[in-house]
Amino acid sequence: MSGATPWAELLRTAAGLGVAPEAVWRLSLREWRWLTVPRGGPALGRDGLRALMERYPDD
Repeated sequence: MSGATPWAELLRTAAGLGVAPEAVWRLSLREWRWLTVPRGGPALGRDGLRALMERYPDD
């Protein structure tokens, strides 16, 4: 089936980045792209994400 969303691959990628499965479903497309598109630097890992969440908490 062409054009199908590769959910297993997406979840493996998220797990590799330290994003919990339940958090994946809350990501916007923009956030997902920001996490996964290479930009010349290291990918955001669990510690980096935690630091951002502490710095910019959701109210």
